[in-house]
Amino acid sequence: MVTVGTVFELLEEKRRRYVLYYLYERDGPVGVEELVKTVDEWEDEPPPQNRSLDRFEEIALELKHTHLPKSAEVEFVQYDPDQNIVQIQGSPHEFDTFVTVARLVEKPEE
Repeated sequence: MVTVGTVFELLEEKRRRYVLYYLYERDGPVGVEELVKTVDEWEDEPPPQNRSLDRFEEIALELKHTHLPKSAEVEFVQYDPDQNIVQIQGSPHEFDTFVTVARLVEKPEE
């Protein structure tokens, strides 16, 4: 059973929230590179003409070494660092409710 505190902890960091929003709407595994691209796009307002490879690498490192392992501490987030894929599967009602409300409030893709 996941606690409300655990859900809030997962949603505490902006990049981790963006990853969880994106994964929540997908069926099946998502590649880390796809997540990095999405986070990069959602963070920029407006998107820069020339995206920096350094920024892409910085996001990738942060996701791979911080946010994805932290997310995988709960049983419904599966992260396979060897295959560079991650997915949400069988998320509890508490998570579903909070991630839906948080995304509606934050609206990252706009």
